[in-house]
Amino acid sequence: MTAARSAPHTWLHLPANHPFGIAHLPYGAFAPPGDPRTRVGVRIGDAVLDLVGAAVQLDPRLVPLIEGDNLDRLLAAGPETWAATRAAVAGWLTDGEARPIVEAHLFELAAVRLELPFTVADYVDFYSSEHHARNLGRILRPGQEELPPNWLHLPVGYHGRAGTVVVSGTDVTRPSGQRRTADGEVVFGPTTRLDIEAEVGYVVGVPSPLGSPVPLGAFADHVFGICLVNDWSARDIQGWEYQPLGPFLGKSFATSVSAWVTPLAALDAAWVAPPPRDPRPLPYLDDADAAPTGLDLRLKVRLNGHSVARPPFAQMYWTGAQQLAHLTVNGASLRTGDLFASGTVSGPEPGERGSFIELSWNGAEPITLPDGQVRTFLEDGDEVVITATAPAPDGAVIGLGEVRGRIVPAH
Repeated sequence: MTAARSAPHTWLHLPANHPFGIAHLPYGAFAPPGDPRTRVGVRIGDAVLDLVGAAVQLDPRLVPLIEGDNLDRLLAAGPETWAATRAAVAGWLTDGEARPIVEAHLFELAAVRLELPFTVADYVDFYSSEHHARNLGRILRPGQEELPPNWLHLPVGYHGRAGTVVVSGTDVTRPSGQRRTADGEVVFGPTTRLDIEAEVGYVVGVPSPLGSPVPLGAFADHVFGICLVNDWSARDIQGWEYQPLGPFLGKSFATSVSAWVTPLAALDAAWVAPPPRDPRPLPYLDDADAAPTGLDLRLKVRLNGHSVARPPFAQMYWTGAQQLAHLTVNGASLRTGDLFASGTVSGPEPGERGSFIELSWNGAEPITLPDGQVRTFLEDGDEVVITATAPAPDGAVIGLGEVRGRIVPAH
């Protein structure tokens, strides 16, 4: 990863500490008011820049790479194009001569409709927080080993359902399925233990050939950027179905992602070394002598407007580069738009747990919110919002796009 660089100054009147300032420039897909056509946008402050509209006048060479209703073409174009596009946008926002053209293609964020930023090709979810894994071991397997025997040797993961990945703001319908009651009866109905998983997702741009693993050092050659993820989970359905093949209907009903994808180039100041590993990973996962690929992200989980957790991403045991290397080590190919997520982000303290199964200790320790509401798992009408920040150049902070979802009753 490259060293952090100072951010240029923009002619927009933005507070110096704005989380979506010139040092960030995340990408998304949006439709302006009164226009049903979706196009690629870049967020700057509380506005969205129509990227194609500006490029037509300022740099027509970019147009074939960014036109369309989402980021798919830009993702597939590769690191050189990513860098050139980012440099062009930053230049437009700092060059006074470009200002009249850019301003004509700026829209207020509150007035636009945000869409899923890219076509999700495949979705893989990992299980990379040691604190989360140990908490679930204590909760679900008391008196036994907290971690499965493979956990310290490889990033455990499962293949999810790409077709049910939805953009932030989409309502989540309470799923129904089979579950086993406390007295052993198998019943069907809406889940009674609906949960969240606060996660970070990695968005793949450049594909890889079938049969060719992607090594640790090629992470930035394939991954365009990151987004926030909420991997909604029906714990009672999951608990009954998951042996021996893992999560299925307890996870596949919905996964929410933020509307904005933060490019890796905006994270130059956020790379950190991951925690020490013992035992040392096998060579294809061994990053001891590599540049740091952990990220110093600070997540925040709010339930109905109240902060309930602040998970620290820097403590994740397995990094995104290791996840990608493991995902492809058997020769599995990458496709443009692949999404792989970190798994629940949790820290060592009770207020750093990124799921309600941990926060309420599987219902044994209910959460009392400041307004008096009490929760173990989610109820209909509850709204969960996950946000995150990362260090930026010159001591500033950038904010990742939020991922928001409200629970509606089962059909």
